Amino acid sequence: MGIMGRISLISHDIDLTHPHYKHLKSIEDIVGRGSDLTKQLLGFAMGGKYEAKPTDINELIEKCSDMFGRTRKETRIHTIFQKDVCAVEIDQSQIEQVLLNLFVNAWHAMPEGGDIFIHTKNVTLDDEDVMHYGIKPGKYVMVSVTDTGVGMDEETQQHIFEPFFTTKKLGRGTGLGLASAYGIIKNHGGIINVNSKKGEGTTFNFHLPIVEAQVVKSQIDDTEEEILYGTETILIVDDEDMVITVSREMLNNMGYDVFIARGGKEALEIFKKDKNKIALVILDMIMPDLGGSQVYDVLKEIKPDIKVLLSSGYSIDGQASKIMSRDCDGFIQKPFNMIQLSKRIRNILDK
Repeated sequence: MGIMGRISLISHDIDLTHPHYKHLKSIEDIVGRGSDLTKQLLGFAMGGKYEAKPTDINELIEKCSDMFGRTRKETRIHTIFQKDVCAVEIDQSQIEQVLLNLFVNAWHAMPEGGDIFIHTKNVTLDDEDVMHYGIKPGKYVMVSVTDTGVGMDEETQQHIFEPFFTTKKLGRGTGLGLASAYGIIKNHGGIINVNSKKGEGTTFNFHLPIVEAQVVKSQIDDTEEEILYGTETILIVDDEDMVITVSREMLNNMGYDVFIARGGKEALEIFKKDKNKIALVILDMIMPDLGGSQVYDVLKEIKPDIKVLLSSGYSIDGQASKIMSRDCDGFIQKPFNMIQLSKRIRNILDK
């Protein structure tokens, strides 16, 4: 977070034509890859969902497959979607991670190009279907990803979801992609399995429990390279000095007045005193003196309409989703840059 934030601050102050601009962007990309690796480890460890919301899985798959297809021209992607597919309550970024891992796995299995078929449908799983997986029978959405690649033997299939297992050459893969996919799907109350034969391609199926709720559309587009500015007062709550320092500088650059608190107790003292000035609280989740969940509840008691943006690098036992379910206004995962932070803030304050 410290590296990403400072790169973002430097990039904000220099022109695109500056000789060091491309180096700064490269550093940001490297940090992003490190962050992605950490997410994979956390996904395998089943560290909790962040921002789960009812989602149309067809729309999410379409977005992911379009993005992947643009970068892998030799791979043809075919979608067969059930039109009235039920909603699933998911952390969209984590399920995107699962899909991209499956697409990359299929691409590696087709070194000379080939076809990927993605199929969705509503299914009902009975007691016999779920008896080996530790989940409840009921209604699910099934997603199948099938490739026309080289396939796998029985031995490989037995180990495919194990962390650090890889069929690639040394240095070509971490062996975490499918392990993290397994952890994420399991953490969503679902199951994932594989069917393959040597020389006949591979099919990955995963099932996610349906939810009777309206689909929530995403309102934030992080692809636009534009910082949004404001003049309100924001309270940052975090126990890490490097996060506090870089976050304050980013917010000052965006035009905001900033209060800082290096823990939950200090945050509540500041908020009680200046609650009428503070428009938004950026709240870390895991702190030694008083956790984000407790701080959030007290903030809402003091000022029920206070806007809160939850900020964390990870989730322990699903605490992030529990806070989000109590009408928290938004979530941003560390490490983030100025563009991402500015969009989250304006999305909340301009509602």
